[in-house]
Amino acid sequence: MREGTEGVIAEVRTPERKLEDIALPERPLVVVLESVEKPGNLGAVLRSADAAGADAVLICDPLTDLWNPNLIRASIGAVFTVPCVACSSADAIAFLKERDIRILTAQLQDSSLYYDCDMTGGTAIVMGTEATGLTPVWREAADAHIRIPMLGRLDSLNVSVSAAILLFEAVRQRQNG
Repeated sequence: MREGTEGVIAEVRTPERKLEDIALPERPLVVVLESVEKPGNLGAVLRSADAAGADAVLICDPLTDLWNPNLIRASIGAVFTVPCVACSSADAIAFLKERDIRILTAQLQDSSLYYDCDMTGGTAIVMGTEATGLTPVWREAADAHIRIPMLGRLDSLNVSVSAAILLFEAVRQRQNG
């Protein structure tokens, strides 16, 4: 036993969640992450999703286990408070399109500033990895491409920071709209 533990051991069965299990309200706010591999980043995005009242998080083509202890720790339990599902990108796109949820991809190429994009209706904010961004399947499925202005010398933010900025812009628009 390592120092500082409470001496508690538990064995739990992880829930099998599917896209069909997600019940969305009218005008849902959904976060989609494609191939994000770091458990800490996924956990931090889940925390932001909970804080912003997002209705679901779709983890597409996952490179880490949704029940990774580091993800659960980084999420501070948000993995249990926000409906989240691991699925393929193709299934997620079909799910969003069937429900008329607008797909906004966060990307640098041919994009508009995020605050100029209407997020008051059903909205899915889609982000990829910091290293490679989104695959063409998401770029082509998008209804709009959005970006966060980068005024310094670097051209990207951590995915969890980007998620928080974009989620809270959606919250701002929905509260003022």
